[in-house]
Amino acid sequence: MNLPLFSTYTFDKTFFDEVFEKDEVIRDVYKTLFQLYSDHTTDDFKSLNEKAKASFFNQGITFQVYGVNETKEKIFPFDLFPRIIDNTEWEHIERGVLQRSKALNAFLWDIYHEQHILNEGIVPKEMITSSANYLEEMIGFDPPGGIYNHISGTDLIKHSDGNYYVLEDNIRCPSGVSYVVCNRTALKRALFGVFDQYKIQTVTDYAQNLLEILETVKPEGVDNPTCVVLTPGVFNSAYYEHSYLAKGMGVELVEGRDLFVDNDFVYMKTINGPKRVDVIYRRVDDTFIDPDVFRPDSVLGVSGLFGAYLKGRVCLVNAPGTGVADDKAIYTYVPEIIKYYLKEEPILKNVHTYHCNRPTDMEYVLENIRNLVIKPVDESGGYGISIGNRLTEEEIEKVKQTILKHPRKYIAQPIMSLSQHATYIEDEESFEPRHVDLRTFTLLGRKKDFVLKGGLTRVALKKGNLVVNSSQGGGSKDTWVLKK
Repeated sequence: MNLPLFSTYTFDKTFFDEVFEKDEVIRDVYKTLFQLYSDHTTDDFKSLNEKAKASFFNQGITFQVYGVNETKEKIFPFDLFPRIIDNTEWEHIERGVLQRSKALNAFLWDIYHEQHILNEGIVPKEMITSSANYLEEMIGFDPPGGIYNHISGTDLIKHSDGNYYVLEDNIRCPSGVSYVVCNRTALKRALFGVFDQYKIQTVTDYAQNLLEILETVKPEGVDNPTCVVLTPGVFNSAYYEHSYLAKGMGVELVEGRDLFVDNDFVYMKTINGPKRVDVIYRRVDDTFIDPDVFRPDSVLGVSGLFGAYLKGRVCLVNAPGTGVADDKAIYTYVPEIIKYYLKEEPILKNVHTYHCNRPTDMEYVLENIRNLVIKPVDESGGYGISIGNRLTEEEIEKVKQTILKHPRKYIAQPIMSLSQHATYIEDEESFEPRHVDLRTFTLLGRKKDFVLKGGLTRVALKKGNLVVNSSQGGGSKDTWVLKK
C-alpha cells in the first residue's frame, strides 16, 4: 500500500475489518475515499486533525469524565476517517431499531396497565417489581399519544460474522446525538471536497424531527405547544448536548429553578412574565424531577411537576418509569417482547445474555467468567464492566463474590468480536485498526416516527480495548449512510 498514513496498518483476520476485505484489499465503498486521501502526507493529516480538535474546542464540544477524586472536562475525541454504511445495510438496521422501539413502547404500556406479558409468564413479574426504574406512580396512567420512549438510542456491534447485533437499548436519557451532527460539521470543514464524491444522507435534520415529535404529544386542547429542554445544569456531563438541541429546535433551555407549577399547570419564568409550558424534553433523571414525589433533596426538578403530568397538563419526554425497559436484565427478553406485541420475528439479534438471577445462568457465569463480559444492569457509560480475559485470578474472585451478593444486578455476555475500523492514532501519526460500535437514534411520536440516517460511531482508541464509551477513553467518527 503506497499511502504513508497506512504504512503501519495491521490487518487482523480475527475481527471483521470494515475498511479492508483482506490485507491491503480495500472494500469497494472506501476506494474513492482512499483515492482522495492519497494526496495527503502525514504532516497534512496531522494539521487537519489539529484543526478538527480546535473546531471542537471553540464550539465547546466537550464532555465530563467523573473520576474517584475529580471531574475533568475533555474535548470529545474525533477521528477524521469516516465510517461508511451502504443503503441496503442501513435499511436493515433502520427497520430493526424501529421495530425494537415500538415493541418496547408496547411493553411499557402493558406493564403499567394490564400486565398481560407478566401474567402469562413471558417476562417474570419479579424482573419488573425489583427494578429500581419501575415507578408504581405510573401505573394506570396514559401518557399523551400513548408514547413512553419518544427517544431511543440502540447500541449495535458488527460481529466477526459480518452481522449486526444489539448490545443494549437506551431509553432513559440516550445521549450523543449532538456529536453525530458536530462530527459531520467538523469533517465538512476539514475535508469539504470528499462530500462531492459521495451521496450521503443528512444528519442535520434531527433537531427539526425531534421538535415535530415533541409537538405531536402535546396535551389535549393545546394548539401551539411551548416546548423546552430541561437540563440539570452546566456541570452535567451532557450539558453541551442539552444546549445544542435546544438551540437546534429553537426552544428554551431551562433548569428546574426556571419553572414553577400553579394550579397544576407548568410555567416558565420570562422577562415578560410567566409563560405556560406544554412539553418538556427532560434530561433530568426520574427521581430528581419532582421533590414533592421523589427525592425531597432534589434541587434539579420542579415541585408539583409530576402531579401536573398525571393530570395531563404537561407532557414529559421520555416518560417517567421508561428506564425499566432498558434495564439490561429486561434486554434478555426483548426478542420475546417483539414476538409478543408485534407478532414479528426480531430483525436484529441480541447478543446472547446470561442473567445471574437465573440459577442455571448464574452457575454458567461463575464457571466461565474468563470468557465473559460482566455488566451491572443499571449502569451506563461503560462503568462497572468487567471483561473476564483481562482480570487477574484475584479480580475474578472479587467479581464472583459481587455477583453472589447481588445476582439481580448483573448480566454476562460472551466477549464479542467487535468490528475494527481504520482510525487515526495521534501518538503514531498513522492509522491503526480500532474496535467500533454504533449508537442509532429513533424517535416515536403520535402517528410519527423517525430514525436518524446515521448514528454515533464510537471508537475504542486504546489498542485492543473493547469499551468504546467516551467516559472510558473512547472517541467517535462521522457515520455516512449512502443514498440509493
